[in-house]
Amino acid sequence: MKTLVIFISLVFSILTVNAQEWKTDFEVAKKAATIENKTIILVFQGSDWCAPCIKLDREVWSTDTFKTYAKEHFVMLQADFPRRKKNTLSKEQSKANGALFERYNKNGIFPFVVVLDHKGKVLGETSYKKTTPKNYIKELNSFIK
Repeated sequence: MKTLVIFISLVFSILTVNAQEWKTDFEVAKKAATIENKTIILVFQGSDWCAPCIKLDREVWSTDTFKTYAKEHFVMLQADFPRRKKNTLSKEQSKANGALFERYNKNGIFPFVVVLDHKGKVLGETSYKKTTPKNYIKELNSFIK
């Protein structure tokens, strides 16, 4: 029994460490970026319908390489626009994502990645690219002065 408890605790801690810490509130992300002296990576995605969004998640955001680096250097902010009824966001979250969309994604691109400073000023923009997590990190960092 003791071994089982230790095993479950170990698995849970590993999953917690490797989980991407996505924020969904812009004000919370700005505050965290200010306190932690980090850059905000705002990601517009359609998590249940946009093939390049799903690829970007699988090939970059979900990799251990990216997650480890992001934890130390970025505040990850997600603006998701799911279409399936089972993935519907709350009205408040939909409204907040819509406001971010109006401000930062006027061309309606998915996926769209906006690199922001702690005040919300745009430093750079990118999208899906078939590349390695390390090269994607280099591109994101190229926008940071």
